[in-house]
Amino acid sequence: MTLHAASRDALGFAETRLDEVLGDAGTNPSAVGEELLSVVELLTREVGLRRAVGDGSSDPEARKRLVRSLLQGKVSEPALGVLDTVVGSRWSSPRELLDGLETVARKALLVSADKAGKLDTVEGELFHLARIVEAEPELERALGDQVRSASGRRSLLRGLVGEKVDAVTLVLVEQVVARPRGRGVAAGIDTLVEQAAAYRSKSVAYVKSATELTGGQRDQLAARLEQIYRRSLALHVQVDDKVGAGLVIRVGDEVIDGSVAGRIEALRRQLAS
Repeated sequence: MTLHAASRDALGFAETRLDEVLGDAGTNPSAVGEELLSVVELLTREVGLRRAVGDGSSDPEARKRLVRSLLQGKVSEPALGVLDTVVGSRWSSPRELLDGLETVARKALLVSADKAGKLDTVEGELFHLARIVEAEPELERALGDQVRSASGRRSLLRGLVGEKVDAVTLVLVEQVVARPRGRGVAAGIDTLVEQAAAYRSKSVAYVKSATELTGGQRDQLAARLEQIYRRSLALHVQVDDKVGAGLVIRVGDEVIDGSVAGRIEALRRQLAS
């Protein structure tokens, strides 16, 4: 997600307000996250409303009153408190407001997973679902088919996943399927993996290996990569027999290809030049 300066500031205010709201005793982070995602869906459908609440030249208090007049009694007061900050802030565009609200909603769901002691589980499930979708082009196309209704795409996902993943994982992936934002579904789920890691102040290292790594090997690899990149990393390993010996590692836009397949391809390019 790319945000301009004003929107980055607005997102910071919204996340701070979310933290305050979720710090209140009795507030259900999962419920707040799902309510905020329902507003994301509303603003996605209602273009005129999205433009009205995202118009930075209008009166912020008028924008807050508009949202409350529409949603009072339909979402909880904690969710409305977050929405007050979101629509009362100045965003670079209505589209960036929508993207920012989605980010805040996802964070609320991650907070709920963290409080339940399931954040690692959710992050791991997201990674594995992304790899499943990535490996099945037909599935990727079906889940991202904009001709099919959002509810139809959700139903397809539920039929595939069922009760095999945590409830938070399912809600997060359903949102990607409902609002793919012009990217592949697998890439959208990977964005969730990265947000889950960022919540723990970590970046993601995607690793491909021909064989499953032992716990000790994972620890050694993570330690070495953290020395190289000088930051904490969440290691996610995909077993891929096409790699051959060695590993393929991606951190951000940088790829370290130490596999047999990678070395053969490099040799082919040298011979062809």
